[in-house]
Amino acid sequence: MKTEAIEEKEIINKIHKTINVTKDKKIEKTISEVEKNKKTPIWKKILVTILILITLGVITLLILFYGPITTFRDWWITTAMTTMSHKYLAEWFFDEETINEVLSKNKIEDTDETTDTALIIINEPEEQKEYKNEFEKQLYAKNLDKEEYNIYAEGEDYRIIKIEGKGYKGFLAAIYDPSKIKVANSKYIGNSGQYLTDISKQNDAVIAINGGGFLDENSKGNGSTPLGIVMSNGKVIANNGNTVGGGLIGFDKDNKLVLGKMSVSRAQSLEIRDAVTFAPFLIVNGESAKISGNGGWGTAPRTVIGQRQDGTVLFLVLDGRRLTMPGATIKDLIEIMENYGAYNAANLDGGTSSAMTLNHEIINDPVDASGNHRTRHIATAFILTNEN
Repeated sequence: MKTEAIEEKEIINKIHKTINVTKDKKIEKTISEVEKNKKTPIWKKILVTILILITLGVITLLILFYGPITTFRDWWITTAMTTMSHKYLAEWFFDEETINEVLSKNKIEDTDETTDTALIIINEPEEQKEYKNEFEKQLYAKNLDKEEYNIYAEGEDYRIIKIEGKGYKGFLAAIYDPSKIKVANSKYIGNSGQYLTDISKQNDAVIAINGGGFLDENSKGNGSTPLGIVMSNGKVIANNGNTVGGGLIGFDKDNKLVLGKMSVSRAQSLEIRDAVTFAPFLIVNGESAKISGNGGWGTAPRTVIGQRQDGTVLFLVLDGRRLTMPGATIKDLIEIMENYGAYNAANLDGGTSSAMTLNHEIINDPVDASGNHRTRHIATAFILTNEN
């Protein structure tokens, strides 16, 4: 019995020694690997990491641009090709045939229809017991909780509402007296544009938004030469031809927003008093534009003007050009205008030009193509004046 116990003990000791040796070898191996890694220069590790990230980035771009799913490609091309000054961002990666194919599949249908002003009946907004929806309540109800209803500011003639959606945020101004809406322009028209804040100050504007487009060759336009027709207080300020599609966007003597393709003589016959030119029209006579694909205008900061059937004018400015907030699509603009009851609405110049001022101060956050938080010189603006 003793012999068996001794043998058993010896076996157990051998096992313990084997385990300890194995542990020691593993520890030595681990220490050796750590020492080996310590000998690798940190710059090599950084370089390898950068190369891996670059490789992954290139592969991801190739998949996004040339892969079977075309959503990103279409967005990239339509956004670049409608910036007026950054078309090269599409032309670097795609040939003309591909670009034209994408643009043909993503577009907003043009219309030759002109606003029927007989359908607009201008009324004084009145306090009601019931509203059609929450959007109408936001526009007209008195003594609303500002935080609950996203009201940024209000005065006797206006209310400014904060707007936010997937990919954009900004402001919608409801203006109750359309007779106080005017077109203002740079006082240096023909030589230089001006910042919206300066145009606002010069015209004693309560609220101002940027207006129509302007010549911007090689991204060096300074707002000096507006595109298309510009009219202010019945006077023709510019008639430079229209290179952006769309047509006239302006108010007649009865303070009704008129949208339509027309010459200066036609505008004068309709007694248009204040107008700019841009595109596209979003809603005409209550009919929203028909959209194919993403609408063909990509995603960007936007400015819109609209009018309800009761005469209330809507100014909309939306920010974008951020990683998590690229901006709004044409579909987004139509949806917002529909929500707030616009019967006629048109897109105005966007991108870095998109801005809204209240008492001469910009309240949104414009971003230029380089990522700087700033706006640019523009040629024209729609303003709410202080005139009685």
